[in-house]
Amino acid sequence: QVQLVESGGGLVQAGGSLRLSCAFSGRTFSTYTLAWFRQAPGKEREFVAGISWSAGRTRHTDSVRGRFTISRDNAQNTVYLQMNSLKPEDTAVYYCAARTGISIGTTRYDYANWGQGTQVTVSS
Repeated sequence: QVQLVESGGGLVQAGGSLRLSCAFSGRTFSTYTLAWFRQAPGKEREFVAGISWSAGRTRHTDSVRGRFTISRDNAQNTVYLQMNSLKPEDTAVYYCAARTGISIGTTRYDYANWGQGTQVTVSS
């Protein structure tokens, strides 16, 4: 089965940066579309960013566009989320997800494979 393991979360001050990583194993990484979601307490899980098989197409939600960048390294079977200019409202558990569909899905129901999540906390 597909396994996804996130790392890189932590506590950072507003305006700071973090880089999240998600290690993929169990299947052929290059054939999967990858995405990052996040979920704050009491809120629904929301789409953050996604990247296609070839890495030629990406998608970022409006609230993070210009601050966050998704990328993938097929040689290392890893997807990244570079987060700059962090804000307190970015505080959430961040999850990586994978699907075999070629399009970048933007709802949690588009993805069948999920990591365990990593906590990101941004202080004021």
